[in-house]
Amino acid sequence: MIGGMIDTCDAKPASKHQTGIIAVYVVFVTIAVLVYNLIAESEFSSILTLSAIFQCLAFSLLGIQALSSNNVSGISAKSLQLDAIALACRLSSTIWLEGYLPNDQSGDFLYQVFDVLSLSMVLWLLHRVLIVQRQTYEVDEDALQVGPLLIGAVVFATLLHGDLNDRPLFDALWSCGLNVSAISVLPQLWMMTHRRGSTPALTSHFVAVMAFSRALSGTYMWHAYPEITCEPWFGDFNHAGYAILAAHVLHLVLLGDFGYYYAKNVATSGLQAPLDLAVAWEV
Repeated sequence: MIGGMIDTCDAKPASKHQTGIIAVYVVFVTIAVLVYNLIAESEFSSILTLSAIFQCLAFSLLGIQALSSNNVSGISAKSLQLDAIALACRLSSTIWLEGYLPNDQSGDFLYQVFDVLSLSMVLWLLHRVLIVQRQTYEVDEDALQVGPLLIGAVVFATLLHGDLNDRPLFDALWSCGLNVSAISVLPQLWMMTHRRGSTPALTSHFVAVMAFSRALSGTYMWHAYPEITCEPWFGDFNHAGYAILAAHVLHLVLLGDFGYYYAKNVATSGLQAPLDLAVAWEV
């Protein structure tokens, strides 16, 4: 009887936590629906803005984890640093140039606002991870070397950028932001597979929602890449359009195994369940 009472007491906080997670999802999905229907008037290009909204949701989930649990275990600072670089590069173009913006009204201000919010949350999270809650940051597990990855992203952006802004520097910066965002998940995946114990549920939700965000932007780029012009290196080959598609495909390929185990974990154990990716990959 006492055991049953204990189980009931343990179930209540878990149930409350799951309800809170669902509420956060509902809020952001509602925002996305309102933006798509009322502001963008169902224009297809607004998928880019929806991608930025769900990206903002992903970082919000990490923020909730840091505040609710008072620790940052399982969160990769290197992944956040790459995300900050990616957002800063993209904003350097989209804040004042129109080459890579949605064609609907959401591209006039909302798209940039959600990117600014995301960058603000990333910087705040880095402050929590590296300073405020550093004692819970698993620095030894966050060991993937990101320098070569970042250099590769910059080189490819310099060589394969488009010219929608008609400003080579800012075209390259936008492409750099895209490339860095494609690889930013790698330090997080490395940490999830090398740390001791399971990964907190909200961290796994963060990775999954970021993948969904990339899938949305990739869907738009799949339809729009022929319109992304460049100065071809060989004949009429549109290297910029294919480079943009390749960056989105790379991100989703990197998350292929994670997506399977994440979906299986949520289906069998619920939204609040941690994910032991190291054990799953051993199996």
